[in-house]
Amino acid sequence: MARTAEREEPVSDAKPFPMNSWYAAAWGHEIRHALTPRTICGKDIVLYRRTTGEVAALEDACWHRLLPLSLGRLDGDQVVCGYHGLVFDAGGRCTHMPAQETINPSACVRSFPVVERHRLVWTWMGDPALADPDRIPDFHWNDGTDWVGEGGTFYSLKCDYRLVIDNLMDLTHETYVHAGSIGDDAITRNPFEVTHTDRTATVERWMEDIEPPPFWARQLASTGRSGRVDRWQVILFQAPSTVVGDVGVALTGTGARAGDRSQGVNGCFLAAITPETETSCHYFWNFVRTYRTDDDELTRQLNLAHVNNGRGVYDQDHAVLEAQQAAIERNRRQPFYNLNIDAGALWARRLIGAMIAAESGAAPQPRMAAE
Repeated sequence: MARTAEREEPVSDAKPFPMNSWYAAAWGHEIRHALTPRTICGKDIVLYRRTTGEVAALEDACWHRLLPLSLGRLDGDQVVCGYHGLVFDAGGRCTHMPAQETINPSACVRSFPVVERHRLVWTWMGDPALADPDRIPDFHWNDGTDWVGEGGTFYSLKCDYRLVIDNLMDLTHETYVHAGSIGDDAITRNPFEVTHTDRTATVERWMEDIEPPPFWARQLASTGRSGRVDRWQVILFQAPSTVVGDVGVALTGTGARAGDRSQGVNGCFLAAITPETETSCHYFWNFVRTYRTDDDELTRQLNLAHVNNGRGVYDQDHAVLEAQQAAIERNRRQPFYNLNIDAGALWARRLIGAMIAAESGAAPQPRMAAE
């Protein structure tokens, strides 16, 4: 009997995200000396910047009557509940109760480890004793040194965060979703290679001696070059939820595949995808580049190319992803069917599944089955 498309059986854990992980909660510039609520991995937290410059993250529910602390106010570096005036310090300990001098020693709210790095504020949602800053995903492309870009966020994107990872790990969708900009038939015609470690998965594809698609033709022309190109897509997934895509084009035969990209244009798309709930997520994005790095107008134009009132590249992806999530909720058949092009996404899901299983003590990896 002929073998048909493979399918992946779902992980049995109730939650689709590991808790012992660093997740992006906000851009650093968004967090000021004010209360900012956020939901991450189904938990409501409130963020604020202390007068020392450090960011604090507390459970967004008062110990007393559970009113969200984000509805209160700051008094120095302490949060005052907007219901009855209980006061909590940056570590979550209650320091004042109304109408009584004795403070109940159990009066506290949970505080979450926070690290500000690579322009983002990262929070650890699991066991604080395991919150090792060395495990924060490598996002150095976002630091604004060798690579330049502005970026933005889609808060509360209405889809499972893993659907975004699927999307980014299989760029054949560009041919269809992004026709007329970055899409090109060469993506589907050329082979790709998938490699992995215990925490990463990489998909690499080269398309040599092709006509550049419109977006890349414009970028190349902005540096005074034109002609046929070698195009690359090297997509790195870092478990559980960040993706870095090394992308670009260079004039054919000028050594790009060997590492010399001087005759082309090189960009990276950056994605830190943070679960909000089981069916929604926060998508922190950026497109950074190594060419014309002092051109602020180009930065603005590239942001518009990616997010532009429903017409940008990311807008197109998000319309598809939210429609996909809605279809999943209407059609409860599981699991998905998979094609060869899904290899990178499947490895990413295996790594996520292994992290979830390790936390729950379940079997480590999903089983692959042929229909």
